[in-house]
Amino acid sequence: MADHPLVRVGVGVFVFKDGMFLFGQRKNAHGDGTWSVPGGHLEFGESLQDTARREVEEETGVAIKNIRFGALTNDRFPTEGKHYITIWMLSDFAGGSPQIREPDKFVELRWVSFDNLPEPLFLPWHQLLASEFIDAIRNECACSIVSRPRT
Repeated sequence: MADHPLVRVGVGVFVFKDGMFLFGQRKNAHGDGTWSVPGGHLEFGESLQDTARREVEEETGVAIKNIRFGALTNDRFPTEGKHYITIWMLSDFAGGSPQIREPDKFVELRWVSFDNLPEPLFLPWHQLLASEFIDAIRNECACSIVSRPRT
C-alpha cells in the first residue's frame, strides 16, 4: 500500500442569528488570513452535532441549537499538501457573546451576511459557493430572522 497523507474530516458551522452568521478570520492554520465560519476536526467517536457544538463553544463562547446538516465539500489544499472532506453544519444562535476564546485560531469574529462576505475566503468556501447546497443555506440564513423553537 502506498504511503499517502490522510484525508481529514473538517466540520464548518454556520451560526445563524437575525439573517446573519458568525464569521472569523483564521490564524496559524492552513488558510491563515482567510475568512470562514467556526469549526474544526471531527474527533473519533463524536457525532457531527457534538463536533459542531464543541467547536463553536471552544472557539467563540457561543451556544448553539437546532444543529443540522447543511452541505459537504471535497477540498484539496495543494500548497499545504492537505485534503479535507468538509461537512458544513447549520445551527441557530442560542446565547452568549461572541469572543475569540482561542487567539491562536482567530484574529477577528463578526456577524456577516452573504451580501457582505469579507475577503479572502477560506478555500472550502469557493467549493461551497459553487455547490448545489448554497441556495438552501442562503434560505436557512434568511429564515433565521424568524425564531425557531428551542431544542
